[in-house]
Amino acid sequence: MSLNHVRPWRNIYRRESRKIHVGNVPVGGDAPISVQTMTNTITSDVKATVEQVQRAAEAGADIVRVSVPDEASSKALKEIVRESPVPIVADIHFHYKRGIESAEAGAACLRINPGNIGDEKRVKEVINAARDHGCSIRIGVNAGSLEKHLLEKYGEPCPDAMVESGMDHIRILQDHDFHEFKISVKASDVFMAAAAYQQLAEQTDAPIHLGITEAGGLMSGTIKSAIGLGNLLWMGIGDTIRVSLSADPVEEVKVGYEILKSLGLRHRGVNIISCPSCARQGFDVIKTVETLEKRLEHIKTPMSLSIIGCVVNGPGEALMTDVGFTGGGAGSGMVYLAGKASHKMSNDQMIDHIVEEVEKRAEAIEAEQTPDAAE
Repeated sequence: MSLNHVRPWRNIYRRESRKIHVGNVPVGGDAPISVQTMTNTITSDVKATVEQVQRAAEAGADIVRVSVPDEASSKALKEIVRESPVPIVADIHFHYKRGIESAEAGAACLRINPGNIGDEKRVKEVINAARDHGCSIRIGVNAGSLEKHLLEKYGEPCPDAMVESGMDHIRILQDHDFHEFKISVKASDVFMAAAAYQQLAEQTDAPIHLGITEAGGLMSGTIKSAIGLGNLLWMGIGDTIRVSLSADPVEEVKVGYEILKSLGLRHRGVNIISCPSCARQGFDVIKTVETLEKRLEHIKTPMSLSIIGCVVNGPGEALMTDVGFTGGGAGSGMVYLAGKASHKMSNDQMIDHIVEEVEKRAEAIEAEQTPDAAE
């Protein structure tokens, strides 16, 4: 019996949406919520861009977006696509021809900004290129670059203006019988973005790309994104996400997965449950967790690990995790496996031992999931 069946308050009922594909990655419908990031290299520097794409993919990125601001970038895109282990989205802003060139170069998706791409005739040419080359399209509405007529109508960027922009461009795509699209309505203001996404979710069945744009640095941007995206995801809105940070794209991927893991929507790697530490701790919890986070980055199997400094909450947390360690004083603590107390371990050997136990548990989980595991 699953936890969600026993505890219905844990359930999140995702909004029903159409399923499209970004390359080989399904987005929408019953597909897992995908995690995206965007490179910050000069796109024409193929080597640097490919290296960044590969690092993001290793961290778990399902899709990576690449800016295509000029012809040199669209020429480089063909090689980037060829070397990438994940689908590449070409980010098009001011020149529709970059969209056509990117489709020809093999991009899996074209991101167009309604406020910048130009009139319907130019959008039509991008649509035709996407159709001819098997690309999907993301309509990327941004509060900072709305169409002039909408700013004149509403007086300022607001949720109504953002949703009207997005729906206008949905109609353009649908009028040209193009349906492989997703949409975003991003703002740096959490309230504006959340209100816009809620309105949008009621007006279309298109897959929704979630993001709080220009969220800030690693700390502030993570918090802002967790609040904005977390609330929308909790309401069932969102089919793919990108956390926008002024930081390494790998950090965006990590934060994206942590947001999804905290809501039980996606699981990848080790979920560490740890206490903030206090005078009762039997070992240095903060340093231990910091070390374990780095040592366990190679584990991709979804599993849980509890690291608790004392016996007040330690045994209880360990009952619900795959592997656990609880401080007990006198230089040692108790190791828990599959929720049961297993054996004592000295604090100075604990980190290496925990890594070994996590690796063994990950192997066991993977073996249980193989088709011939029951034979």
